[in-house]
Formats: sequence, structure tokens, C-alpha cells
Amino acid sequence: SSADCVNEEYWFGRDKSCDYSFSKLGLSETGFYQNYSKKHFRIFRETGPKNSFVAYIEDHSANGTFVNRELVGKGKRLPLTHNSEIALSIQTNRVFVFSDLTVDDQMVFPKEFREKYIMSRTLGSGACGEVKLAFEKSTCNKVAVKIINKRKFMASGLSETNPALNINTEIEILKKIDHPCLIKIKNFFEAEDYYIVLELMEGGELYDRVSRPVKMKEDICKLYFYQMLLAVKYLHDNGIIHRDLKPENVLLSSSEEICLIKITDFGQSKILGEASLMKTLCGTPMYLAPEVLNSLGTAGYSRAVDCWSLGVILFVCLCGYPPFNEQNTQLSLKDQITRGKYTFIAKEWKHVSNMALDLVKKLLVVDPSKRLTTEEALEHPWLQDEDMKTTFQQLLAQSCTNMNPPETSKTQTTPRKRPHEDEEECGSAKRAVPSTSFQKMR
Repeated sequence: SSADCVNEEYWFGRDKSCDYSFSKLGLSETGFYQNYSKKHFRIFRETGPKNSFVAYIEDHSANGTFVNRELVGKGKRLPLTHNSEIALSIQTNRVFVFSDLTVDDQMVFPKEFREKYIMSRTLGSGACGEVKLAFEKSTCNKVAVKIINKRKFMASGLSETNPALNINTEIEILKKIDHPCLIKIKNFFEAEDYYIVLELMEGGELYDRVSRPVKMKEDICKLYFYQMLLAVKYLHDNGIIHRDLKPENVLLSSSEEICLIKITDFGQSKILGEASLMKTLCGTPMYLAPEVLNSLGTAGYSRAVDCWSLGVILFVCLCGYPPFNEQNTQLSLKDQITRGKYTFIAKEWKHVSNMALDLVKKLLVVDPSKRLTTEEALEHPWLQDEDMKTTFQQLLAQSCTNMNPPETSKTQTTPRKRPHEDEEECGSAKRAVPSTSFQKMR
């Protein structure tokens, strides 16, 4: 839901006398509701330089109000800028995004995209482009938008797409991919760049978890790896080879240890052709299979390449260091991988079970014909853990419940006006009075 703000001030809280009561905004169903104050915070504006306006948030709560993870403090205030995130009670309970609808930053995006979404802040960036947070206009639901710069791939000397493929046809195929452990592709727009609208995950990347000083517990590794295998098997059953599996492409549903994971970027090779692989080859290809490195991406290869990558990911999850790395002065990274030369450091593996170790060894086999398939890996004794599978099913059931919450009424004090719906009116006297809005984060 959304809460439009066009007047001088607004109160938010549990009390029904507030301009925006949390219960009417659909927040009473959350576990934090009892921690919210009757009058939790106030939004107001003051005149700034050159007759502009500055919006502020003032904290009146007992348990705290946070703006972009910074505590406001009871009786204190902070300025609000476009796309500020507001959390209640604890830093991670992000409830609202403040949108300044007078900020004219949407026109750089394709018209078809703007009709359905409002683009927000940048979530991350990489070799292929950047990922931004966006809101679906019809629901205010959050999505992730991957923006791929086509010109970068044209400059690489490769065709920016696979000429044998029709992009829109491939996207339609990918949109039909439906598995609880795969990021859902919701939409696609092509202009000067590619815009891929994706399901948003809130828990960050697996890379962040494995990079922590404290190693992941083996039972958590098992829960995550089981889900990865299910997802990759589904892709293989549907004729899709991922080709770029790595911890950065495994996303987590929450900051909790026990959570669902989802694999992303499985459609990138379909959209960008060999250019996407070449970007990985030019970077640090420590998760690529030997046969890919030996062919330099020019020859065909099988789904076994994904099973090798899964083996490298499992190795890193269990012990906290990669099997192949550039610090090895004896062999180059390529030689380490193509010859399957890796070492189990005893002190890092002493708490890892022999069954987990055995699965790693059977995935990191140089000969792809002798490497375990996803089906065989799922049958491995290490994964015959009914408690782990029950936990996964419970997470799945909870996820389905969260995706279909009870309907709540929307509250709007004024007719909602989106940016650029009426260019003439946006440029006239009404532009002098800022129109701001809170998007409820879901």
C-alpha cells in the first residue's frame, strides 16, 4: 500500500487518530506490531533554499525509528531524501520507502518500464551491469531490476546477443521457469539496455555468508546445497545450463541462517550469448569447469559444467576457502582447475564429516563423464537427511503463506499522482509543492 503526503505534516503510528494508522496500512499482521508506538513518528516539511522544501522525519517512539539504518532518536529528527528506507523498532525491519515524486529521475528508463514500475536505489553492480530496487505500481511490491549495458558487450568484439536466438522468445521461455529455488523472471524490457525484472531476495548473497570469519555449520551447508541441487536439476530437466554458478549467484531469502535460497542469473547466457561467458573468463574463473577453460568458451559442453561449479561452491561453504586460488605459486589458476589440483587443509576440515568430503570429491572430477550428475548427487548418502528435508518443506510452506497474505485495505488521503502521468501539470504551480509518498515494503 502507499501513503501520500501533500500537506504540511503527517503522523504515523498504531493510534487510530494518526493520519496514517499502521493497522490501516496493513502492518497489524506483522510480528513487530506490538513494538510500535501509538504515535511512532511524524513527517513534516520546512522551507529550504530558494523556496524549496525539505522533508523531515521526527521520532516519537519508545523502540526506535531508523532511516537508512541510522537511529533517529526519540525527539530528534533527520532529513528524508528520495528513496530513504524507514525501519521501525529494529534496523532490519524496513517498513517504508520515502519517494519524492517531484524528483524527475524516471525519464531515463524506457516508457514501457515506467508505465509499470518506479525505479529506486541501486542494490549492487557487476561486470554485466547493475541491479536496482523498484516498486510495481499496481501493488507497491518490491522487485529487483537487472540493467545490462548492451554497449559493453558490443565493445568486447562479440555480438551482444546470440544471433541464432530470438531474445523475446528466449525471455518467454525463461519466464515460464517456475521453481521455489530459482529467482522468478517477472518481466523484460529492451531499449538501449536490457531491463530484466526479477523477484527480490532480502537476505543477500551466499558470498557474504561464506566470506565471514566464522565458518558455516555443516547442517546449514547441507540445507543450502540441497536446494541448489534441486534448482539446477530443474534447469537441466528444462534444457538450461547455468554456466556461471558461484556464491554471488545464490541469493538468500532472509538474514536468518535457516532460510530458503534461490539461484539467479540462469538466463543470462540465453540473453547475452557467449559474451556473458567471456566476461567470466576475463575475470576470476575459479568456479568454471576444466572443460570450459580448456575450450576458452569456444566449444560445446554439457550440463556437467554446472556440477563442477556446485562442487566448488560446496567446498567453499564447508571450509571457508576456495579449492583453487591465485595465491598458489606452484601452478596457475587455470592449471590448478584443469588438472584438478586442490588441497584439503586438515585444520579447516577436521569438523567436516567424511560423507560431505566424499561428495565434494565426486563433484570435483576433471573428466565430465565421471562427474556426479545432479540426480546422483541428490542420492548421495550425505543428503539422505530427513530432518533437513523436513526443514526445507517447512520453509517452503512458510514462503507460500507469505506470498499470499490476507488482503488489507489501502489508505490514501489524496488521489495518487505518479510522476510523468501529466507532464504539463508536473511543470506548473503544483510542482512548487512537493508531493511525497511512502511505499510500504513487502
